[in-house]
Amino acid sequence: MTVPLGCHYVVESPASAERVPTLRRIVSARLLFWGLGPHAVGPVCAGLGELVTNVHRHVGVGARCVIELRWTGRHLTVSVEDEGPRLPRLPHLLTAGGGGLAHVAALSDSWGTCATDRGKVVWFTRSVEAPQGVPSLPRTPLTPVGAVRRLPLPAA
Repeated sequence: MTVPLGCHYVVESPASAERVPTLRRIVSARLLFWGLGPHAVGPVCAGLGELVTNVHRHVGVGARCVIELRWTGRHLTVSVEDEGPRLPRLPHLLTAGGGGLAHVAALSDSWGTCATDRGKVVWFTRSVEAPQGVPSLPRTPLTPVGAVRRLPLPAA
């Protein structure tokens, strides 16, 4: 398998309702530049809009967020990092009425969240195959199991 060239992109922005359309256009342009079509652009931009809107709603107006895109040639991961300390709660997700993370879950193959030193990251993935004609490089092979250095277990 091969992976496309230029498969990582980061943009930082304040989170506000006014910035969501601009961020969608920026991400859309990057995905189109990578050769991905409307089947990827529409759902990814909709999911991104939900995540940035959540930062605006739950962290605060103008809160800083960092958007990161990674594409492996098979999966596209979109993550939004913010400085809010509270992680999303599952009960809220199930009662959200189809918006927010419930919408992200419906648009994606998987999603998740994790705490960071400065806040949290919320991410989602979608299966997106590389179109024909996209320049690519061979994937780096995994280290063979026998070559992995085993560390001693700590003394009890």
